[in-house]
Amino acid sequence: MLTTRFVDGSPNWVDVTAPDLDGAISFYGGVLGWTFRPAGPEAGGYGFFQLDGRTVTGAVRAAPGQGPPSWTVYFRSPDAEATARAAERAHGRVLFQPVDVMDRGTMAVLADRAGVPFGVWQPGRTGGVDVAAEPGALSWVELYTPDVAAAAAFYDAVLGLETSAVFPGGAYTCLNPAGTGEDGVFGGVVPLADDPVETQAFWLPYFEVTDVDAVVAATRRLGGTVRVPAADVPGAGRAARLADPFGARFAVIRSAPREG
Repeated sequence: MLTTRFVDGSPNWVDVTAPDLDGAISFYGGVLGWTFRPAGPEAGGYGFFQLDGRTVTGAVRAAPGQGPPSWTVYFRSPDAEATARAAERAHGRVLFQPVDVMDRGTMAVLADRAGVPFGVWQPGRTGGVDVAAEPGALSWVELYTPDVAAAAAFYDAVLGLETSAVFPGGAYTCLNPAGTGEDGVFGGVVPLADDPVETQAFWLPYFEVTDVDAVVAATRRLGGTVRVPAADVPGAGRAARLADPFGARFAVIRSAPREG
């Protein structure tokens, strides 16, 4: 499961870009109860969404030409430079070269073989988000891709991720960091051809909530979009896929209790 006991290959950060940062602050505050704390003048407008003083995500105003508003999932790397080179060897790309973020860590933004952006974070003073798998915090991630086997091979080569198959009413490919087994599963891989909504490959972050239907209603009220309505997912819980007013896609889930 996703925790803040980060190991190499696990998701340890997530952030959103928006053309109107004040609008994003208002939306996510109303939908997920987040407050915003600027990182300071030296951070280029970057800041943190928080719950009770604990950081759950980052946020920044989109720069001109940066691309559409979106969420980016980051994975822990022991060496961001080496991970970037591994991505190139595996036929991916480096979108943003590794750079030190003051003394907090080193980040890079890469793309996999299908062109899907993702980030890597090599911890310095900041290991990652302060809270995970609690209401309002990151709980799961999913990769939508045209070729599951090719994606599995890429992320194994670059991040050391392992895959396993489960069958909650149909095959589903799970992801976990190397050697962590079932307890380390943090997300899954979905073939685009099997999805009725998505046509573009991307990483989708899920945030834990206590009431999915209330979040869906708040999303509509505050100008967001419901991409997939709330529904019960066998073995997982109740979930919905949404987008903020600027088009950045995310999902929410009320996870089913773990057996045992």
